[in-house]
Amino acid sequence: MNRYHITFLTGIWMFFSLPAAAQTEVMAWGNLTGVRIEGQLIEFETSFRVVETNWTRINFTGRERQTTRFSRTGNVAKVNSAVQRVAFEQFVDDKDKGTASVSLSCQSDTARKVEGVYYCFELPAKRYAAGTVTVKNSAIPIAALTDNNKSGKLSAKQIVIEAPGRRIKLDFSTAVNAFFRKEAGNAVMYVQLLDGNLKKGMKGKLDFTISVSGDIDHLPVEIAVNRNQPGRLFEGFGGNFRLQNPTADPQVIDYCLENMRVAFGRVEMPWATWHPDENSNPLEDARNGKLNERVHRSMQMAQQLAKKGMPVIVSVWFPPVWALAPNQQRSGQSGGIAALRLDPSKTERIYQSFADYLVFLKEKYGVEAYAFSFNESDIGIDVLHTAQEHADLIKGFGAFMASRGLTTKMLLGDNSDATTFDFILPALNDPAAHKYIAAVSFHSWRGCDDETLKKWAGSAWQLNVPLIIGEGSTDAAAWRYPQIFLESTFALYEINLYIRILSICQPISILQWQLTSDYSLLWGAGIFGSDGALRPTQRFWNLKQLSGTPEKAFALPFTCNREEVNCAAFGNIAKNEYAVQLVNNGAQRTAMIKGLPENCNNVRAFATNSSLNMSEIKTVKMPDGNIAVELPPASFVSVFAK
Repeated sequence: MNRYHITFLTGIWMFFSLPAAAQTEVMAWGNLTGVRIEGQLIEFETSFRVVETNWTRINFTGRERQTTRFSRTGNVAKVNSAVQRVAFEQFVDDKDKGTASVSLSCQSDTARKVEGVYYCFELPAKRYAAGTVTVKNSAIPIAALTDNNKSGKLSAKQIVIEAPGRRIKLDFSTAVNAFFRKEAGNAVMYVQLLDGNLKKGMKGKLDFTISVSGDIDHLPVEIAVNRNQPGRLFEGFGGNFRLQNPTADPQVIDYCLENMRVAFGRVEMPWATWHPDENSNPLEDARNGKLNERVHRSMQMAQQLAKKGMPVIVSVWFPPVWALAPNQQRSGQSGGIAALRLDPSKTERIYQSFADYLVFLKEKYGVEAYAFSFNESDIGIDVLHTAQEHADLIKGFGAFMASRGLTTKMLLGDNSDATTFDFILPALNDPAAHKYIAAVSFHSWRGCDDETLKKWAGSAWQLNVPLIIGEGSTDAAAWRYPQIFLESTFALYEINLYIRILSICQPISILQWQLTSDYSLLWGAGIFGSDGALRPTQRFWNLKQLSGTPEKAFALPFTCNREEVNCAAFGNIAKNEYAVQLVNNGAQRTAMIKGLPENCNNVRAFATNSSLNMSEIKTVKMPDGNIAVELPPASFVSVFAK
């Protein structure tokens, strides 16, 4: 059963359905990051930790830190994982408003000495620095805790954490032993599961109920758009189309291309299949009709995208054996970090192999690639380059392509993450490389803090070329636990990242990884073993809304007076078409959008969250031309005006 929150907005009643149960944010690796009440997050973060003797190392659960399994049945999320050979199983069951029950069991499969095995609660200083921990009517000020030292040792069945505007109550099934530490400025409570003398088969268990409450912030947000200082061009949302599943990929690709505007594409060059034998002539063979089926499908994919008017990036993953340096061997793996080095003595042959592929793609399929890259060569997935080798490749192969009559240029970077920015510096600082650079590119898996994003944006401005997010998403390991793709939390975090990147970096496109059955935006039809008909998920609706941004729109600067609302604004000024993209990370609130032209009389807004699938919501055009819209809780809202 649902209850309804009703808001009166300048004469219009707005109805938004809210789930009756609490929404506990459960990460695929087991950490809880908070509980939402009416969409507002009461944040904290739990983790499962194995601490080495004398605190020499803290091993803890986190994204991509361990193998994990995630599943959900109704309100119950289940996680199985292990840290340092201590396996755990955790069930999180959403109960009433603001309440969830947690049941965790663990077992060591080895005997060794450690400091202990713990279940931890980390309290961010931003929210809890002025708070207290209450045990048996005794209050411990969080501000009194000291860095890296055990303090506040306690034994209790109930622990209450209070701070201005929020309260967390932990009711344990039996008394627990716990203590606090300050770590990186945050208070961390350690609840002991196992002592330091681990024995094989030793078990621990923890059952508790967590209840949160707090002040719910419904304060309105004001967004003021500045049309007088348009920024960089946003061509639109894009996608990766690296083909890996001949059965499942076509239906997902067709659905995405038919149901959203995709403005940019990236495909694979199957190099090892295109040119397996060094002494062969792959271009001549292809012209004579001897083209491997996998290569044909990849080229055909590029053609399908080009027919829709998209620029197409061609990227390389797997090299043929002949191109490898001495003592380099393929492991046979289909993923992970291969870090294979190429043979520098065969550079010209390698260049010819690539150029032959691009020439045939142009001759036979009518596609001249916009750009060429090695995928994530900063870390070696699958070819590894040094930063200087990357710069040399841009100059060397860039010139080689020009000599073959190709207009294709190179991507600078195409890095694995935002974190490895220094990889692009030699080419960025080498004027001889600049004329061969089509765009700067990085992948958004990790490290996208504001300062790092600004560095990537600055590099594109420095070269006066576009910035591309070559692979967009948030969790590179998610294919291992695909039910996470159905979590509303995953969808919200993903679109939050994209809107932040669009605001800070002003890229020409963000290319989703992927618009195939890999990391699919769709469910059903056997994808990830799912049943039923092929159908869109919340992630799909988010990205369909984003893809509705007007074509050839410029990023527009704006101000926003609430940190809970994340924004990006765009305008095709010539056509008088505008979009304001908003992520409301909290409770329902009114948004007032200022600065759009008063002659925009066609205004529509759409919202997606756990219960709305790109549902149209009402807007109000105010007498002064401003636009009012009610933002549903924990939602992505797109306002389009023309």
